[in-house]
Amino acid sequence: MAEHNDLGKEGEELAIAHLRKLGYEIRSTNHRMGKAELDIIAIDGNFVVFVEVKTRATDVHENPIEAVNNKKRKMMINAADEYIIERNLPYESRFDIISVIKSGNNSSLEHVIDAFNGLTG
Repeated sequence: MAEHNDLGKEGEELAIAHLRKLGYEIRSTNHRMGKAELDIIAIDGNFVVFVEVKTRATDVHENPIEAVNNKKRKMMINAADEYIIERNLPYESRFDIISVIKSGNNSSLEHVIDAFNGLTG
C-alpha cells in the first residue's frame, strides 16, 4: 500500500477512536455511493453524521480542512442524501470534518462539528 494510503488509514482509525470516545455509534466506514466516498457515517444523538477525514504529514502546508472544497462538499451531500433515502433514516443530517496532522509518532486532531450544511454546502 502506498505511504499516503497508510497515512490516510491511520488518520481514519484515530478519527474513529475519537468519535467513539465522544459516544458516536459508527455505522459505516469508507462507504461508496457512486463516485463519492463517505469516510465515516455515525450516529450522534438525533443526527446521522457524515464525517470527512483529512490526514496530513507536518511537511504539508495545506490545512486539511481547507481541502474539503465545494466540489467535495457537493459530492458528500449527494451521497449522504442517497444514503438517508435508501435507508429511510429518521435522523437529521450533519457534516463534520476531522483533521489529523501526523508528525512522526505524534498526532494532533481537530474535529469541526457541523462544518457545513446540506443546504448551502
